[in-house]
Amino acid sequence: MKKPIAILLSLIITGCGFKVVQNSNFNNFSISNIIAEGDKRINFSLKNKLSSASTESEKKLVQISLKTSKDKQVKERNIKNEITKYQIKITVNVTCTEISNGSEFEFSKSKTGDYSVSNQYSRTLSNEKKLVELLTDNVADQILNELKTKLNAL
Repeated sequence: MKKPIAILLSLIITGCGFKVVQNSNFNNFSISNIIAEGDKRINFSLKNKLSSASTESEKKLVQISLKTSKDKQVKERNIKNEITKYQIKITVNVTCTEISNGSEFEFSKSKTGDYSVSNQYSRTLSNEKKLVELLTDNVADQILNELKTKLNAL
C-alpha cells in the first residue's frame, strides 16, 4: 500500500511543470554611463563589475549613479584595551535612469564584515583590503540582481 502511494506522490511532485528561471535571461540592458562618488577603490571595482555584466547589443540603455561609503568601526578590544577586531560596512546608494523612457528608480545596498588585527601592520592592512574586496564583490552582485529585477519589471 505504501509503495503505490509513494510512486504516485513522486509522479505528482516531479511532474508539476515548475521550471527554474535562468538569471542570464534577464540581463537585457546596457550601461551607457556610470557616475561614481565616494570611496575610489570601491567605485573602481563596482564600475568594472557592472560594466562587464552589461551587454552591448541590447535596447535598454541605462545610466547609473553610485554613492559609496565605507564605515570602519572598532568591534572588539582585549583586556589591555587593545583593538583586536574591526568592523567595516560598505553602503552603496544607486540611482538608475533608463535613457529611452526617462524612468528612474533608487535603491541602497549594504554589506558588513569584520577582520582581525594582526601583530604586523602590513598584515592588518592586507586583511582589511581583502575584506573590502569581498564585500565590494558581494554588493556588486546584489546591485546587478536588483537592476535585473527592476528593469524587467518596468
